[in-house]
Amino acid sequence: QVQLVESGGGLVQPGGSLRLSCAASGSIFSINAMCWYRQAPGKQRELVATITNGGRTNYVDSVKGRFTISRDNAKNTVYLQMNSLKAEDTAVYICDADIFAGPFAPSQYWGQGAQVTVSS
Repeated sequence: QVQLVESGGGLVQPGGSLRLSCAASGSIFSINAMCWYRQAPGKQRELVATITNGGRTNYVDSVKGRFTISRDNAKNTVYLQMNSLKAEDTAVYICDADIFAGPFAPSQYWGQGAQVTVSS
């Protein structure tokens, strides 16, 4: 079966940078759009960034100019480069992808979540 594994979270000071990775493994025919969500304590889950299989990207206004989503289709991996981090970026970041294990029916997969803490 398909598995989605995240890495790269951690603790950084305000103004610092982190790079999150989310790698899909298993029997994969193709991957459609991939997304990064985040959820902070007491807040609803927020869609942060998306990237289509054709490379088109979209971002929530609060991270535009600071975050960059990218993907490496050969490695079945999506990345989130986070620069100029602020305290309000602190959250659990979760990746999501629609993955075809065959040519017909896709299934939605979620990563386990990566904690990002921005604090001085």
